[in-house]
Amino acid sequence: MTENQQILEFVLDKIDDLKARDIQTFDVRGTSSITDYMVICSGTSKKHVQSVADHVLSEAKHSDNPALGSEGMSEGEWVLVDMGPVVLHVMQETTRDFYQLEKLWQDSAESKSDSSSSGQ
Repeated sequence: MTENQQILEFVLDKIDDLKARDIQTFDVRGTSSITDYMVICSGTSKKHVQSVADHVLSEAKHSDNPALGSEGMSEGEWVLVDMGPVVLHVMQETTRDFYQLEKLWQDSAESKSDSSSSGQ
């Protein structure tokens, strides 16, 4: 497993810790020059979105791969966490439905879709 894949697994593990919903991972190595993987997940409320993102940031701070930055924490509608090779988007469901980021990356190889935690 490469270092970038380890960071991806770290992010997926941490968002699962706080029960993020509808987790989707996109391998964008051939599409994006910014990152290797995009992870998109939903939170059930402003507080849940903030908590999921904060958990990733806090755990990353204590790891060998601290986050490069984050945006949107105070609003809690859409929080972006930049882990370098992995960019995490934690969104409220209404915000996610509106922006439909998945459509931007639909041609990329989707490496994981976890609907088991979506409440369906």
